[in-house]
Amino acid sequence: MKIFDISRPLFNGLAPWPGDTAFRFDLNWKMAEGATVNVGGVTMGVHNGSHADAPFHFEEGAATIDRMPLETYFGNAVVIDLTSRFENNSAAEITIADIGQAPESAPRILLKTGVWKDPRIFPERIPVIARDVPKWLQERKVKLLGLDVPSVDPIDAKVLVNHHALAAGNIAIVESLDLSEVEAGLY
Repeated sequence: MKIFDISRPLFNGLAPWPGDTAFRFDLNWKMAEGATVNVGGVTMGVHNGSHADAPFHFEEGAATIDRMPLETYFGNAVVIDLTSRFENNSAAEITIADIGQAPESAPRILLKTGVWKDPRIFPERIPVIARDVPKWLQERKVKLLGLDVPSVDPIDAKVLVNHHALAAGNIAIVESLDLSEVEAGLY
């Protein structure tokens, strides 16, 4: 069985969410300078790189990530390749028609848009799911939606409509995946 690491690598220079704390790794103790061991330190906001959005992220008093059922994040998933759809229009919506071919045997859907090509530059616009998608996903018993963009809502959103709708449908959110090396299909 081949395993794909779909996490976006963390590195100094990774573009953070605008206004958030950027990822930074510093080697504080160095064997090359006489230390017994190499010891590093990390500073970052929790939305750098690939990450799961716990409901607490967007709803006061909701479940934090340590309360999320771990089994939600493991199991059958389908990767849907939408890169050709968004080649020339990164602001378009992801519709039910775009994801409707997902097999019902995959309760986790991963959307590959290909619009965030350079992780050193934060995107100005991204494709986001249409407002009717969360309900459709809930009806199909999807338990996780993952995307290769930094949010399920527009970058400039002041109200996170899609985040709330997905949470209401008990659908976990994983953002900023690296699906660049993964073909469409069932995994």
